[in-house]
Amino acid sequence: MSVSLIVFLAIAIAVLAYAVVIYNNLVRLKHNIAKAWANIDVLLKQRHDELPKLVEVCRQYKQFEETTLSRVIEARSKVSDARARRDVPALGEAEGMLRMGLGQLFAVAEAYPELKANEHFMQLQTRISSLENAIADRREMYNESVNVHNVRIEQFPDVIVARMFGYSEKPLLEFSTAEKADVDLKALFND
Repeated sequence: MSVSLIVFLAIAIAVLAYAVVIYNNLVRLKHNIAKAWANIDVLLKQRHDELPKLVEVCRQYKQFEETTLSRVIEARSKVSDARARRDVPALGEAEGMLRMGLGQLFAVAEAYPELKANEHFMQLQTRISSLENAIADRREMYNESVNVHNVRIEQFPDVIVARMFGYSEKPLLEFSTAEKADVDLKALFND
């Protein structure tokens, strides 16, 4: 065996080993995204289960705005559909609608002292607000995992391995701008 053949084989083995390391890192990043998604999904499911209880408590007060409750129920359904399809952009939009609806519901509840004094309502409000905060925290972790993945698959030489195995950019979980806006209390009470 000639020296040049040995050098060629050594280089080929080194390149192959490096490609295996890159591939394994990409697999790890892919699973980090799946894990981050699963962590969000658990909280979305818990909140999904709590919302009907909140709506039922509000419905006990006959004069409570049905429009506000309908918005929350509709947004809950859209979040559930997007979650089941693992459609991250649709989930972000639906989450924005749901958060805005919940903000309006809690703002409208301020006008109902009997409802605000209801212990069950207060427990549900605290529980749902806690879940909302936890979802926001886990959304940050999810987006960080996606960002690390997206950067890696665009960097050289990782881009070569990523394209060979069909790795593609993953969408960030972003909420709509409407969700980030403050609740317009004046508009709520003028409807």
